[in-house]
Amino acid sequence: MNTEAEKRSLLLEMIMFATVDGHLHKRELEFLRLVALELSISEEEFQDLFHQETKTIPIKSEIQRINQFYRLALLMHCDGVLHEREFKAIQQIALEMGLNPSAVKRVLEMMKKAPKTVINPTLVLQVFQEQHN
Repeated sequence: MNTEAEKRSLLLEMIMFATVDGHLHKRELEFLRLVALELSISEEEFQDLFHQETKTIPIKSEIQRINQFYRLALLMHCDGVLHEREFKAIQQIALEMGLNPSAVKRVLEMMKKAPKTVINPTLVLQVFQEQHN
C-alpha cells in the first residue's frame, strides 16, 4: 500500500468483513491489530476505524488485491468458525476486486484442507497466475 489513506482503507475493509457475521471474535481483533501494526497504523487510529463508515479505496495492483483477499481469507478462518455470511461475503469482495472466481474457490478449498488453514502465500499467487494462462 502506498498512502496512509490506502492503508486505512485496507484495514477498514478487513474490519467490515470481520463483523459481517455480527460478532467480532477476540482472535479476529488480534489479527486485525497485527495487520494494523504491519501497516504502521497506530492503536488510536486502529480503534477509530471501528467507528468509521468511509468508502474503501479500490486496490489497483492485482498482486495487492490477491494479498488483501488472502488476508481476508485468513481473517475468516482465525476464529475457528466458518460462517456462511463470511463465505458469501469473501466471494463477493473477491468478485468486486476483479479476482478470478475459480482461483478464489481453489484457494478457499486449499485453506479448508490445510493445517490451521494457512497455505504458502506463493502458492496463492501461483493459483491466480495459472488462471491467466
